[in-house]
Amino acid sequence: MNVVAVPQPRRVAYVSGTRADFGLMRAALAAIHATPGLELGIIVTGMHLSPKFGATVADIEGAGLPIVGRVPVDLDASTALSTARSLGVMTTGIADALAAWRADVVLLLGDRGEMLAAVTAAVYLGLPAVHLHGGERSGTVDEPVRHAVSKLATFHLVATEESRGRLLRMGEADERIAVVGAPGLDDILAAPRPDRGSLCVARGLDPGRPVALAIYHPVQHLAGEGAAAVRDLVDACRARGLQVLALRPNSDEGSDDIRVVLDALAADPDTRVLTHLGRGEFVSWMAEAEVMVGNSSAGIIEAASFGTPVVNVGVRQRLRERNACVIDCGTSRASIDAALDAALQRGRLPPANVYGDGHTAARIAAFLRDLDASPSLLVKCNGY
Repeated sequence: MNVVAVPQPRRVAYVSGTRADFGLMRAALAAIHATPGLELGIIVTGMHLSPKFGATVADIEGAGLPIVGRVPVDLDASTALSTARSLGVMTTGIADALAAWRADVVLLLGDRGEMLAAVTAAVYLGLPAVHLHGGERSGTVDEPVRHAVSKLATFHLVATEESRGRLLRMGEADERIAVVGAPGLDDILAAPRPDRGSLCVARGLDPGRPVALAIYHPVQHLAGEGAAAVRDLVDACRARGLQVLALRPNSDEGSDDIRVVLDALAADPDTRVLTHLGRGEFVSWMAEAEVMVGNSSAGIIEAASFGTPVVNVGVRQRLRERNACVIDCGTSRASIDAALDAALQRGRLPPANVYGDGHTAARIAAFLRDLDASPSLLVKCNGY
């Protein structure tokens, strides 16, 4: 009797370190998980495993997606030294998790240190790495990290043609790049959302008054300036009668100073400060808020799908492709005041987004399913 070998599914390991990257990838990960021929495994690290930052691994568990590795790091001190040291811990832990699960492909998004650690582990384990959101610019430490991940990655799934062109100029091979759009757009229009009144009541805000959604993360080379910028942007919002829903920052150097300022501002009855919003509620607030203010990539990439006005403060996102809803300003109070007035006067724009059409998840899953991951592809030569 002949025994027919059943092909094993391709094991795709996605590395997640923050609420942000998981939220952006949730629809794509669900699509991978549901695709015949693919087996998804998520390796969690970074802020996901820290109570200080909301222990957001619960979001992954609640989504019913399989976790195949946990790599804890010490985030109690948010300093440059602790950030640099955590890269070594994550590289070791992620390498062990990839080897133990016997991953076939490593999937990565963006520009944080977790992705640099993961792609380094993948290269030396001989695993192809597929990088999302490469080829973009931002002008801070994120940019060289993002480009470093791209140079180590095997394949690139980019959001825009401009990003594709930049990777080509960096020497990446054309046949290794596919334009798929931004995965974070997939779930924001299709998912049901609570109405504005329900959102406000749940957070103790007045539905009849305008709301600003505020998110400001530290910029590494300007870490000492973040606290003053946050104080000014919240004060500017409140001076215009806006209620403020603010999220605490990520774990980078300078985040503790910002957290202290936000916690003090939370004493104001018109201000709510939270460590974490679930993806559904966060998207709903992005759709309903009168303005989004700060320096989150969500303001650059996702908010335009609702036409929400965005005041982008400082340099963290200064070189990214812009949607029409974004108004840039500096970190001074006068600059924030002027940009906020302009955003509120212009109001909501018709939804239009240069980052994609909301159908990225299926493209990612199909790419991973059909990928020719032969060992020869791990040999990269720059196309100078």
